[in-house]
Amino acid sequence: MNPPSPTLRLRVAGADLTLDLSPRRLVVAGYTARDEAAVAAHIAELAAIGVPPPPSVPAFYELDPVLLTTDPVIKVAGETTSGEVEPVLIRHRGLYYLAVGSDHTDRALERADIAASKAACPKPISAQAIALGTDPCAADWERLTVACQVDDAPYQRGPAALLRHPAELLGRMSAGGAPADADLVLFCGTLPLLAGEFVPGTHWRLRLELAGGPTLSHAYETKRRSA
Repeated sequence: MNPPSPTLRLRVAGADLTLDLSPRRLVVAGYTARDEAAVAAHIAELAAIGVPPPPSVPAFYELDPVLLTTDPVIKVAGETTSGEVEPVLIRHRGLYYLAVGSDHTDRALERADIAASKAACPKPISAQAIALGTDPCAADWERLTVACQVDDAPYQRGPAALLRHPAELLGRMSAGGAPADADLVLFCGTLPLLAGEFVPGTHWRLRLELAGGPTLSHAYETKRRSA
């Protein structure tokens, strides 16, 4: 039997409520852009630099929930790690919430094994979440934007509408035999890099803006783990 996941405490925006999360599952979805031609072109670009193609499109990487953290500092093993901003869907006791997170990844390891590269780094998420109720479609996905800065320089910014809706991702996961009601945290994919290149920076700032609603943010710093 797997050990229980550590508990994360999140505040619910606009409410006097906290969530104590111990999710059974952490899933990072990749290649989630709505434009399938763009996804195919991106896979070809990655293959040209040695990154293996995903097992499916979209791809779903099951990770250990112990990787989740709201801490302002994360420890990484090497000098070639980098983050990327993502909308994060949380399902807890049958209700849904939206947070913002970073799929921090070991880019050197990614050339050999994508799943291992994702599992090599903690997964920062905001300590605040937006309540969606019983419907994952409650967020206005078409008017939601995300952004990321690294070392105070713009790194990513754009509309979440470029990505598949999290309800579609949940449907595809369930169609693959995954439990439809287990508590989980789902990273929903990311946007292109503004400069087109990964940056192994130190200070990361994440932002998710919901039109007419709350804005979520999270900042974290990376530090090298001792050998």
